[in-house]
Amino acid sequence: MKHIRPAAILGSALLAGSLFGFGLAWSGMVRPEVILRFLLLRDMGLLLVMGGGAACVMLAYRLLPRLMRQPVFGLGWARHPSVLNRRTVIGSALFGVGWGLSGVCPGPALAGLGVGNWPLLWVVGGILLGAWLEGRFFESV
Repeated sequence: MKHIRPAAILGSALLAGSLFGFGLAWSGMVRPEVILRFLLLRDMGLLLVMGGGAACVMLAYRLLPRLMRQPVFGLGWARHPSVLNRRTVIGSALFGVGWGLSGVCPGPALAGLGVGNWPLLWVVGGILLGAWLEGRFFESV
């Protein structure tokens, strides 16, 4: 078994998170008004942002297991099980309502704080409250 230093994991997480946050800020996804224009079908520019992200992830999931014998920080490649059930549908609906009301989802909300959009503290508070409620009152699947 390969020993991995925690500093290497934290460093790579910091690099990946910084790159993600920079991309969100550069694309305008940290501005709720841009997201709301997209959700109202008035500005489809963010469709390119989401499509580009989905394409990168799809390529990574398809190509990396073929190019590397094992992940950099893991023991092996695995599939994430996805389940479509009542909880998934309700959770997705609540996520969509929150996204529509606030204009941001969790990643851009945190990145927005990084660029000084302080009203997003309300959104982050709502995210934390929702996560706490889910953990407090609902069993893990």
